[in-house]
Amino acid sequence: MQDPILRIHNLKKHFRSSAGFLSGKAAILKALDGVSFDLAKGETFGLVGESGCGKSTLGKTILGIYRPTQGSVVFEGRDITRLPRKEVVKVRKDIQYVYQNPGSSLDPRWKVKRILSEPLLIHTSIGAAAVEKRVEEMAEAVGLTREQLSLYPHEFSGGQQRRLGLARILTLKPKVVILDEPTSGLDVSVQATILKLFADLKSRFQLTTLFISHNLGVVQMMCGRVAVMYAGKIAEVGPTSRLFSDPLHPYTKVLLAAIPVVGKRKEEDLSLSGEPPNPADFPSGCRFWTRCVHKEDRCTAEEPPLVAVEEGRAVSCHRFA
Repeated sequence: MQDPILRIHNLKKHFRSSAGFLSGKAAILKALDGVSFDLAKGETFGLVGESGCGKSTLGKTILGIYRPTQGSVVFEGRDITRLPRKEVVKVRKDIQYVYQNPGSSLDPRWKVKRILSEPLLIHTSIGAAAVEKRVEEMAEAVGLTREQLSLYPHEFSGGQQRRLGLARILTLKPKVVILDEPTSGLDVSVQATILKLFADLKSRFQLTTLFISHNLGVVQMMCGRVAVMYAGKIAEVGPTSRLFSDPLHPYTKVLLAAIPVVGKRKEEDLSLSGEPPNPADFPSGCRFWTRCVHKEDRCTAEEPPLVAVEEGRAVSCHRFA
């Protein structure tokens, strides 16, 4: 890989929960517990896994919404993990986050033109005429009309709000965009339109994208590489085509087996039993052993490292150590 635009190393984010009613002790929730990967300039990197595995926490920790407990985020060769607040504001111009529900992140009292202008007023010193021109350009880029700039967010449909959220972050011409469940809650036809828009914008603005989603079909279509997360860690990572055609980690196999294929009968039952482990009390050893049909004695005692098994591909499982 060329010099990465973003390098994540052993990133951890632990939350202290409120004290238990009976014990009187606060638990430590390990939402993110040692994640490492590089993001090359111009690539779309997918992140998949069950709800609660740490995907969104990872995205928000990279951006700086959450301060990491440990580890580092290196952007263009500069460690941005613990910058002063003024410096963080500057970095956020280059790394932007698109939320799962863009409507909740838009001020309902403001018209669209003001919403799109705000990032430029905060992060740049360009004049009023240039702000207006940039706003109109970005609105047009995502398929919104000039007339719609005078509307309020609640007057837009879910798909239009996705477009509005994209226009808002693109006004700053970011280098890295974090998309958090960008198609959730949308009809299939609207999803297709939004995904085509993502592809067009990526090409037009040369975006580097972290694509967080539970929709494996969408990830397979949009991403060149993908990482599978489980219980705050990466279980497997590699080129999308290889990972989908030949999954290695037992958890990855279960996830991919859940994708329905029209006209194809499943040869074996790969359904997953049990619940994900409690982030305040992870099991010893491998975090997946309580649900794994291939578990061995060492799985319950030794945590498997994430090791390379072929070029560009790594897996965290004792069967490949």
